[in-house]
Amino acid sequence: MDFAASLLIGVGLAMDAFAVSLGIGTGGQAESQRSKFRLALHFGIFQSLMTILGWLAGSTIVHFIEGFDHWIAAALLGYVGINMIRSGLHPDRQAFPSDPSRGKILVMLAVATSLDAMAVGLSMAMLKYAVLLPALIIGVVTLGLSSFGLLAGSGLGEKFGKRMEILGGLVLLGIGVRVVITHLGLV
Repeated sequence: MDFAASLLIGVGLAMDAFAVSLGIGTGGQAESQRSKFRLALHFGIFQSLMTILGWLAGSTIVHFIEGFDHWIAAALLGYVGINMIRSGLHPDRQAFPSDPSRGKILVMLAVATSLDAMAVGLSMAMLKYAVLLPALIIGVVTLGLSSFGLLAGSGLGEKFGKRMEILGGLVLLGIGVRVVITHLGLV
C-alpha cells in the first residue's frame, strides 16, 4: 500500500477521533496541554494498534466480533454524546465525572473511535499488504487530527460556551448512528 492511500485511509479513520476530540475540547475538561496530548496520543496509538490487531487476526478473531462491533462503537459514542448534551444543557454539569484523558474514560473513548481500524487491518491482511507503515501513518494522522480537534474545540467552547458541547454531543450521536447504518448495509 502506498503512502497516499495510507494517508487517505488515516484521515478517514481519524474522523471519529477528531469529532470526539472536538467535543471534549468544547467541554473544557481536558484543559492542560498534557491532558490534550495524552488524549490525542492514545487515540493515535489505539488506531495503530487496532489496525495491526485486525491484520494479525486475519480471518479468525474478526469473525467473532464483526457481528456486534458496530453496536459497541455506537453504544460508546452514544454514551459520550448523551453526556455531552446533558452537560451542555446544564451549566453546572460536566460531561465526564473526571478528566477524559485518564482511566476508564480514556480507554472507552479510544476503543470506540478505533474499532473500524480493525476492519481496515483485516482488509489489508486479505489483500496481503504490509501493515506496519500504514498503521504508523494512520496513528500519526489520528494524533494530529485529534490534537487539532482538541485545540479547535477549546477555542469554540470559549467563544460559544455550552452550546458547542451540545453540538459536539449531537455529532457523536450522529457518528454512532452512521456506524450502525453502515454496518447494516443500509447505505
